[in-house]
Formats: sequence, structure tokens, C-alpha cells
Amino acid sequence: MHFGLIGKSLSHSFSKSYLEEKFIKEDKSGFQYSNFDLENLDYLLQIITDHNLSGLNVTKPYKELVIPFLNELDSTAKEIGAVNCIKIIWNDNTPYLIGYNTDYYGFAQSIKPFLEPIHQRALILGTGGASKAIAYALQNVGVDVYYVTSQDKKAVNYFQYDELNEYVLNAFKLIVNCTPLGMYPHTEEVPNIPFELVTSEHLLYDLIYNPEETLFLQKGKAQGAVIINGLNMLKLQADKAWQIWHT
Repeated sequence: MHFGLIGKSLSHSFSKSYLEEKFIKEDKSGFQYSNFDLENLDYLLQIITDHNLSGLNVTKPYKELVIPFLNELDSTAKEIGAVNCIKIIWNDNTPYLIGYNTDYYGFAQSIKPFLEPIHQRALILGTGGASKAIAYALQNVGVDVYYVTSQDKKAVNYFQYDELNEYVLNAFKLIVNCTPLGMYPHTEEVPNIPFELVTSEHLLYDLIYNPEETLFLQKGKAQGAVIINGLNMLKLQADKAWQIWHT
């Protein structure tokens, strides 16, 4: 069986090595996993057909853009509005694509041990496909969610970065970075939040796992905040995708 990952700039992706190790541990001889670094999705169906793929992981920037190519959406993926896992069923040499979202599961399970009553409101940095899964997971456990963006958003649950003052940081003790800022090799980049207002009551979560401690997490740690990177989330969502592909 052949599985893969679609996205852009995949050379440092963790999924391939993690799942290849899983194949070895579970004695899945003949299984393989490939990275498909795509400039666009024009040849997605051709890639699936040429490689006779059984499943795909989806990463930036295609978690939303891939949806029109799918035949079916799992109810959770439909509610979130983003897909990071595709199950491929073959019928008479024709692929039938079902979209799922396992990001929300990986995030929910990884953050659960760290959530305290003071984390009733969360700031989500970024508005891409990953941020939608994070918002869904948090709202499911009763956390109020606001997005932070550099774009001009008029909705009530959005802040601009320059609106993050002492009042906002005091009200939102959970901050989740869903932007690519700080990801290797651009490790000097960091979301423009007022880190001097971060306290030991804050929980900072970065979906990035390479490097292990981004500048976002370093700055939070220096202020006494609890910090979490995205590695455990990535493992959990990959395990969930593996389960979906095998049911």
C-alpha cells in the first residue's frame, strides 16, 4: 500500500519518517510513504492514480483548497471546514476520496493535560486551515476563541495584532500559534505579540515542532509561561490518520 503527504516545502516534514517507522514496527512490508511537494493541486488526481495511493495526509497550504477535489467529507471535517487526511477507496480503477480532519483530535489530546480553569479564553494566531481545527477542538471543551490576524477582519471574534494590549492579554491566558512564523529554516521569525505582557498564568502552544522550541515559545518561557510544541499533536493526528486508513 502506498500513502503520502501533499503540501508545499515538505523537505523538513516529520510525517514521512514517523509513518515509515510505524510500517517497520507493525511489520507492514510493502508499505511506502511519499512526499508530494506541489505548487498547486492541478495534478492531484493524476498523482493519486499514477501511484495507486490508499491515503494522503494534507498540510499547508492545501487543507481548505483540497476540499473541492473530494467525493465526500466526514461530518467533523465538514464542520471544521478543513481537511488534513484523505482516505482513498478504489472502485473499478476509480479513486473515491473521503476527507477527514485529525488535527483537531491531535491538538485536543495533546493540550488536555495542560488546560486549567484560567484558560477559558484563547487567542489563535493565524486564520488558515490548521487554525480552524484548533478552534473546533477548544470550543468543544468550552473555551472561547478569538483569532488574531494581520488582515483586515471585521468579525467580532477577531483582533488585529496592534490591538493586543494589557487588557486582552489579561483576559486570554491561552495563546496558540497557528502561523508558520518561526518554522525552520526561518527560526528568527515570531508572531508580533506583546510578550512583555505574558505571565506565568499563560499557556503558549506552538503547532510548529521544528525547531523544538521556537522563538515564540522561548519568549513565552522567559516570561514564566507554560509552553508546548506541536510534536505530540503531530504524532497523535498521524496515528488517527493511520487508524482511518485501516477501517
